[in-house]
Amino acid sequence: MSIIDLFQNKQKQLAVLIDPDKLSDGQYADIAKISQKAGVDFLFVGGSLLTSDSLFRCIRTLKENSDIPVVLFPGNTYQVSRNADAMLFLSLISGRNPDMLIGMHVIAAPYVKLSGVETIPTGYMLIDSGNPTSVTYMSNSFPIPRDKKDIAACTAMAGEMLGLRMIFMDAGSGAKSTVSEEMISFVKGSIEVPLIIGGGIRTPEKAKSILKAGADTIVVGNRFETEPNLIFDFTEVVKKINRQENK
Repeated sequence: MSIIDLFQNKQKQLAVLIDPDKLSDGQYADIAKISQKAGVDFLFVGGSLLTSDSLFRCIRTLKENSDIPVVLFPGNTYQVSRNADAMLFLSLISGRNPDMLIGMHVIAAPYVKLSGVETIPTGYMLIDSGNPTSVTYMSNSFPIPRDKKDIAACTAMAGEMLGLRMIFMDAGSGAKSTVSEEMISFVKGSIEVPLIIGGGIRTPEKAKSILKAGADTIVVGNRFETEPNLIFDFTEVVKKINRQENK
């Protein structure tokens, strides 16, 4: 099932984010196997900057070791692969960099179409985390201040009205702080499309509070690179909330 299908069925979700540059083939395989056993919903693949030709190998290894849908979370036009199951077609609606709003999409469109990969139009919003992040630098854009929930909500509403099918609020890799629960709740109450939250989610307790605040999907990456078995603790949180909310 897709993210939108699970959202419509009122199911919270966990996506494990994998940066192809950071791990070995063996680590890809281990994370895929653990994710399969734990019941992870999606494997997101991508990074702000890839410095090696590892994307194809990463996706192939993940698919050889699990049945979990692999979704591209691209940082640039080169992160396209026909072997993925879907792609978040991201438009950086929180910034004013035209390349990230539409420019890079025009360049990538023919290649993405030829790949045959399902695209999911997604409004991508960077939220200040109290720490400079790779995505902020690479996108050449300013994040929304973490205390400006009204700006975040209006941005998300605009994205929904433009026809984007999901909203992804991200504090970024290496974030000092997560997107605040107050902002998540406010944005969630302003839109009707799925809300994805990523960046700085390091504990099951924080995952729980973010899901309870209104996130439909949480994305966790760095935390699992050194301690992949923590995936079990995070999936248990998601499953428990789903059981409670769907009685």
